[in-house]
Amino acid sequence: MNFPEHYRVAFRTYLRFIVIMLIVALLLGIMFQESAKKTPFSAALPAGVHIETMINLALVHGHTFLIGALIPLGVTWMLYLGLMLGHPPIGEKPLGIGTRLYLPAAVGAIILMLYKGYHFQLGVRAGEMDFRALDQSYFFGSHALRAAAYGITHTALAVGLGMILVSFWKTLKKQAS
Repeated sequence: MNFPEHYRVAFRTYLRFIVIMLIVALLLGIMFQESAKKTPFSAALPAGVHIETMINLALVHGHTFLIGALIPLGVTWMLYLGLMLGHPPIGEKPLGIGTRLYLPAAVGAIILMLYKGYHFQLGVRAGEMDFRALDQSYFFGSHALRAAAYGITHTALAVGLGMILVSFWKTLKKQAS
């Protein structure tokens, strides 16, 4: 099939990103398992506190598959199917901007989740059992920095993906000439 050049570039970019993120997700799963071994159940760390300690770190593995592999794979497949069904390609600008917003923001979101997971786990391993105090010390106690980091990554994810999806939706109303 004859793809537009900007689709070829985007497909190559997404597929490389997907492969890298699959490897990262697998490594993060191993890291979680090894970290969980260092924080075993005990009298000082009963089951409920253990779950509270490990849940943020446990979620990183699955979110890395979702944000880093499944969503980009879905976008790639969606764009491919649109062409196969005879719809015109989306423009180079929304695809390029959407890609440049989404992919770095996906990495940023995963890094934030990893930071939060290890912040809580290492804090409990250091003897801090007050989760409110751990939450307060997250991002060095700066709620503004925390809000900015989460706000920027989530906004970039949403705007990047939204640009691609809205552009694709508009092409579904047209038939390729």
